[in-house]
Amino acid sequence: MKITLLTGKTCDFAKELGFAINIVKSPIARRLSLRIDEQAHLPVLTIPRYCSQKKALAFVRQHRDWICNMLARLPQREYFTEGAEISIAGRPCTIIRQPGHRGAELTAGKLIIGGDAEFLHRRVCDFLKKYAAAYLEERSRAAAAKIGRTVRKVTVKEIKSRWGSCSTKNNINYNWRIIMAPDFVIDYLICHEVSHLCHPDHSAAFWNCVASLCPNWQDGRRWLKVRGKMLYRWI
Repeated sequence: MKITLLTGKTCDFAKELGFAINIVKSPIARRLSLRIDEQAHLPVLTIPRYCSQKKALAFVRQHRDWICNMLARLPQREYFTEGAEISIAGRPCTIIRQPGHRGAELTAGKLIIGGDAEFLHRRVCDFLKKYAAAYLEERSRAAAAKIGRTVRKVTVKEIKSRWGSCSTKNNINYNWRIIMAPDFVIDYLICHEVSHLCHPDHSAAFWNCVASLCPNWQDGRRWLKVRGKMLYRWI
């Protein structure tokens, strides 16, 4: 594998590092920095505009052990397979493939998926995203009504750095993977984003609003911080 800088130059030193890396050239960054993209399972190196390639690569080499340790902590990537047990909206269900079945159907603790085995993972993802969109919209609107607010639009997205967001236009976005979390976690996230309809910050008033909608919000928040990254194993 090669590492490509935004200058277009490549440096073939994958054998030395043992991993790929994303390079981001920032016009406002003042120093080199590293972070781990948990969704992509890749380290991300941010470099200032006038940083040399030599200096950037030396910086990566210097922090190689940290990068390897952080990557090792990430959950292994997984694909949805026949017979796998997952959670959907807090309820366990088993993925069952029935070649002659049309579409996807959730019934009696089973997620029945039709078609060939090679398309199973994609079809489970498609079902979960569609299900999450309807489920989260219904619950978000119900929670908003409790505090006298209205949600304009609810969207399920592929979000890298957060589980949800609420815009100033009262649009709420959710990471589709949250549908596989326990119900109390989903409830917390919904109440968190809905509370932003009243309070666009994280003030004491905001957290009081969250608590009024979700008394055990701290349990849900803690679960996401400690175990939320496990949901990213599903690619």
